[in-house]
Amino acid sequence: MTEGTTSVAAEGSDTLTRLEQEGEIAADYLEGLLDITDLDGDIDMDVEADRAAVSIISDTGSRDLQKLVGRDGEVLEALQELTRLAVHRETGDRSRLMLDIAGFRARRREELAELGAKAAGEVRSTGAPVQLDPMTPFERKVVHDAIAAAGLRSESEGEEPERFVVVLPA
Repeated sequence: MTEGTTSVAAEGSDTLTRLEQEGEIAADYLEGLLDITDLDGDIDMDVEADRAAVSIISDTGSRDLQKLVGRDGEVLEALQELTRLAVHRETGDRSRLMLDIAGFRARRREELAELGAKAAGEVRSTGAPVQLDPMTPFERKVVHDAIAAAGLRSESEGEEPERFVVVLPA
């Protein structure tokens, strides 16, 4: 019994260490990017939901950092992919790292949770499925989680980049 417990604990510790390493690599990469672009920002690292989470924040306000977010988070998505590639180059492992800049993803997560709750309420009251607008994989995941928390089912349909969530009655 003790061996199994030790093994599980060591395995969990190895995962945390790996995710912390991903965060460190990502932070170094992003600090270089901030230097090149001459933008001010601080890097915050964490581990959330079994993935490395890195945020770029600024004490002077997020106006400058908005350039790194782009319209509807398009630049942020691209930077996240580039950061994941930088981690992959260093570790050889595929990364599921999540990047947030100036709190964009945190605010978007709240908006999407509200959208999911509203759609769930509509499905409950009408009994009919509700189709939402196309979303990124991150956005769909947040909505799926909100729908599940409301006790309903949801599915993703369509092809990227027009993939969307359909909320279904229980």
